[in-house]
Amino acid sequence: MASKPTLLAPEALQSFLSQHTEWKHEGGMIRRTFEAPTFLAGIAFVEQVAQAAEKADHHPDIDIRWRKVTLALVTHDAGGLTARDTALAAEADRLFTEATRAR
Repeated sequence: MASKPTLLAPEALQSFLSQHTEWKHEGGMIRRTFEAPTFLAGIAFVEQVAQAAEKADHHPDIDIRWRKVTLALVTHDAGGLTARDTALAAEADRLFTEATRAR
């Protein structure tokens, strides 16, 4: 049986949030809304996040509203935020920057 992931220390969470200012800590999760230039660009971004999430075996809650894509991350089996959440959030930031720079 795999061990339960370690929860982030409050200092580690604050460090992440200070470096990734679009992410907010709300309701025990980290959450960010991305606004894509078009609906299809938002869907393409979701596909990229889904690929990264599948590779990491860590899946965010995803809400799509026209050009706005909201990701919410928490490690449910750990009962809170872990490094898996901040790593996927940072990857989502990178993917979004890359996708919008290409347009």
